[in-house]
Amino acid sequence: MERVICLIIGYAFGLFQTGYIYGKLNHVDIRDYGSGNAGTTNTMRVLGKKAGIITYLGDALKALFALLIVYFVFRNNTKEAIMVLQLYTGLGVILGHNFPFYMGFRGGKGIAATSGVVCGLLDYRLLLLALFTFVIVLLVSKYVSLASLCMAAGFFIEFTVFAMTGIINLKGTDRIEGIIIVFIICALAFIKHRTNIQRLIAGNERRIGQPKDI
Repeated sequence: MERVICLIIGYAFGLFQTGYIYGKLNHVDIRDYGSGNAGTTNTMRVLGKKAGIITYLGDALKALFALLIVYFVFRNNTKEAIMVLQLYTGLGVILGHNFPFYMGFRGGKGIAATSGVVCGLLDYRLLLLALFTFVIVLLVSKYVSLASLCMAAGFFIEFTVFAMTGIINLKGTDRIEGIIIVFIICALAFIKHRTNIQRLIAGNERRIGQPKDI
């Protein structure tokens, strides 16, 4: 029951669509422009850097706040590993962000929200590795999509290694359950980026700072 509650809490937080709301305040439906995505990258390309920064912060912070609320509410009165409940919350946030019911299930791609989930787990090692992976790949490749996918994949690999080696204190079914949830989060990132992956393979994905007409 607690898992369902955490999923619902997460989904409710995920429904706060920062890019969409910011666009509407400026009389723009962000989904009608650029890639048609309501996330950080498209908002930045369509409405500028300020809009992109605000969108990233809003989408990351909604995940962080959701996980922190679950942590403080359930940490003293649950028999389950609190991190597992946080992961269910994080999955809910990403589902709400990617598939908001009131927007016809057309939301973002969940990367900013995923970064907020990593932060909300309150493990600085996972956070630093995710940040390092994203920044290095972005600096080398200039592809936001590739950096995002590497961060998501890295999160899954790092979490799995940490859980299996005991660095993260998860045992038995909690360990397997946590790994499965993180895998789903990673898989959602790849599914939502499938057109980006196709463009990366074809060599026509836009690099950061690249003019629109190229």
